[in-house]
Amino acid sequence: MKLNDLAHNQKPRERLLSHGASHLSHAELLAILINTGSKGYSSLDIANELLKSVTNLKELKHLSLNDLNKVKGVGIYKSLILKAAFELGERMHSGSIDDKIQVTSPKDVADFMMGKMEHLTQEKFIALFLNSKNIIIKQKTIFVGTLNSSIVHPREVFSEAVKCASNAIIVLHNHPSGDTTPSEEDIKTTDRLRICGNVLGIEVLDHIIIGDHTYLSMVEEGYFDNSPPIHI
Repeated sequence: MKLNDLAHNQKPRERLLSHGASHLSHAELLAILINTGSKGYSSLDIANELLKSVTNLKELKHLSLNDLNKVKGVGIYKSLILKAAFELGERMHSGSIDDKIQVTSPKDVADFMMGKMEHLTQEKFIALFLNSKNIIIKQKTIFVGTLNSSIVHPREVFSEAVKCASNAIIVLHNHPSGDTTPSEEDIKTTDRLRICGNVLGIEVLDHIIIGDHTYLSMVEEGYFDNSPPIHI
């Protein structure tokens, strides 16, 4: 059935006006973004084709422009609109440095970074740099790949901390498996960074591991209860 054949009050835009966005299906919301049909396909038909190309809704944001363009009826113009919408949604979910996030607990960090990291297919090690009021002033990706204490060098972390006059740092990385249990390398990396931070007077406040819509704070789990060893 073409979108024009639907009753007026059944069309996605009219349903949004009358019932609100929360009452619309995934396909209807996508149809509103897609806006117009193409060659016998309504915007709702195209939206359903797009949803069939992924196994779950979260995968949409990982589709490239080329992936989107391959879906029948989408085309490059609609691909650009969809990609922009997915990116904006991720930024709204994750926040940005412009939001002046003040860290009062590990949950603040998890809320800030979860949307950016929980569905990554590779491990990514990120440092957050905080000022004297524990407001995040900068973030930097230090390493992408399997975490290894010999690869994540403190020099890369603390040279950036010095450049932006950071008083403290919080480091994070994700586990693509979804399991947030720290590995031996996670613990070694954390201890090594804490040693260097103590020497430089830039405290490592926490190491947070992001899993599948969950997180682990090494501070909350007691890994920071004792001072790090003198040598690693």
